[in-house]
Amino acid sequence: MKTKTVTKLFKKVCLFSLALVSLTTVAQEEEEKKWFDNFSVNGSVDGYFRYNFGAPNRGILADGDDNGSAEFVAPTTSFANTSGFALGMANVILGYEGEKVGFVADLVYGPRGEDAVFLSTGSAQIVNQLYAYWNVTEKVKLTIGNFNTFLGYEVISPTGNFNYSTSYMFSYGPFSHTGLKADFAINDNWSAMVAVMNPTDYTENNPFDTYIFGAQVGYAADNGSAYLNFRYGNEGEPGEVGPTFQVDLTTGWDLAESFYLGVNATYLTTEDQGDADASGFYGVALYPQFKATEKFSIGLRGEYFAEFEEGVGALETDADGDGSVFAATLTGSYDVGNLTLKPELRLDSTSEDTFPNNDGEGTKSLSSFVLGAIYKF
Repeated sequence: MKTKTVTKLFKKVCLFSLALVSLTTVAQEEEEKKWFDNFSVNGSVDGYFRYNFGAPNRGILADGDDNGSAEFVAPTTSFANTSGFALGMANVILGYEGEKVGFVADLVYGPRGEDAVFLSTGSAQIVNQLYAYWNVTEKVKLTIGNFNTFLGYEVISPTGNFNYSTSYMFSYGPFSHTGLKADFAINDNWSAMVAVMNPTDYTENNPFDTYIFGAQVGYAADNGSAYLNFRYGNEGEPGEVGPTFQVDLTTGWDLAESFYLGVNATYLTTEDQGDADASGFYGVALYPQFKATEKFSIGLRGEYFAEFEEGVGALETDADGDGSVFAATLTGSYDVGNLTLKPELRLDSTSEDTFPNNDGEGTKSLSSFVLGAIYKF
């Protein structure tokens, strides 16, 4: 009889203990779910060293420049264009991700950041992205504000690119947009996007009362993705600038466990408001990358870029306003914790004399070395 009584008492104690543990666990979980748990902070800082072979590594006066300012000899692409040791940017990204709504405040400071938001003035020079979003349903998402472009293979942040220097197609395509876009998840693989936006890179306001339209069709699988992008609209004062049309293909695939291949192709044309032919550019770039070890990878960017009817002023052109460049960039990427070192050799070869050599004479080629250092947090 005594044994039965002890057993019943033991069972009651065990049940009470389990209930107490369960209540304590639930209370702890509820206590741990703070309102600020959905906030995130991340970003990066970067800098680099650059050296030209057979070309000046000091600032030189541009033709017709009488104000004493000097420019460094470099490929006519964005960022990493100063010889010697130079700064990139500090980037801090604040975000909130709720069940239905959220926001991103992407702030930049430094030369790379200033170049990325070059049309901004005043305090807004630190704003790279600033937008809010609403997950209307599981398949529909609305975003309003300033967001980086959906076109192209490369991005503004050096953490998102394999190569430290940037391509011609990226440099003369759009950087950012301000407007409203809607993303649609059609199924597990296919997606679509439509957008209405200010003229490209006018991120603070719209001074022209004109708008551009964007669209995207995407396909994503376990081993890669492909996106076909479009934009169309008047990028400036009506009557002075004709409509711009751009189509862009961005794709990348894991062809083997250690080998990846990315491809970017683009075509842009802007109509002339007079009797002249439309101007613009086109190009294609391949991005093969090989992962040698867990910490070291090597990749090549081979890009062909051409402009017609004076294009966008990226290159020296012939009498017909045509010019082209082939640029090969070999980059290594070595990780030391959160720090990534990127040694890079680049050769730009143009159809016309575009770069000055050490004798001050025009030449069609420029070779350079860049060592980029990126810390990501």
